[in-house]
Amino acid sequence: MAVRAVRGAVQLERDDPGHMAEQVGALLTAVLERNGLTADDLISIWFTATPDLHSDFPAVAARRLGLVDVPLICAQELDIEGAMPRVVRILAHIESDQPRADITHVYLGAAAALRKDIAQ
Repeated sequence: MAVRAVRGAVQLERDDPGHMAEQVGALLTAVLERNGLTADDLISIWFTATPDLHSDFPAVAARRLGLVDVPLICAQELDIEGAMPRVVRILAHIESDQPRADITHVYLGAAAALRKDIAQ
């Protein structure tokens, strides 16, 4: 079994803990579903949030989905002038037999503009 990485992002409408949990939960669910993954396939997940998001940790959404034994970490994105605001990004490390080219990266809503080359 190979180690692969799956990217994803979502732009939030507002900095609110409930909204963040809902949107990040939707992102994680989409990543799992679109790649045919289960919680057992996850090695770890890195979350980043833009500096304008500070109401909660994005990893809370993963715990609410039942990912209780997957190592998670949150970090802040670089504060780059002109960058898209209110964005949570993920980098999930997985075990998968899928070729790297077959991994589906998930960019929801307006965040699809971040990676037009790979957004589904």
